[in-house]
Amino acid sequence: MRVAFDTNFYVSFVRGKETAVAAAQQAHQIVLPFIVVAELRAGFSCGTRSAKNNEVFTRFLNRSRVFVSYPDEGTTHHYANLFRQLRQQGTPIPSNDVWIAALCVQHNLILASGDSHFNHLPQIPRYSPE
Repeated sequence: MRVAFDTNFYVSFVRGKETAVAAAQQAHQIVLPFIVVAELRAGFSCGTRSAKNNEVFTRFLNRSRVFVSYPDEGTTHHYANLFRQLRQQGTPIPSNDVWIAALCVQHNLILASGDSHFNHLPQIPRYSPE
């Protein structure tokens, strides 16, 4: 199973939440979309535990099963299609989350996220504990 962690799911994992830890244990690969990396680093930079959070995050990124996914030309087409779908449905979501969704569609990733607005994109499989 290849799972993409959303920002809030990574935070849940670090905090030891059962569902997030189970996802990490079950996954053959954990993929962090580039935007998640950016959101986490931005959050760390504004917090009082910046150095500690960065240290923990760097150890996580260095695990052999963890990968960062970056957009390419193909990603932009998925982004456009998802953006159009959401607009036609009248269910827009934050643009950062459209990027996450586009990478999930492009790379056939299961999305692990606590954000319910991803439910507006039924073509993206969501992680649910077994």
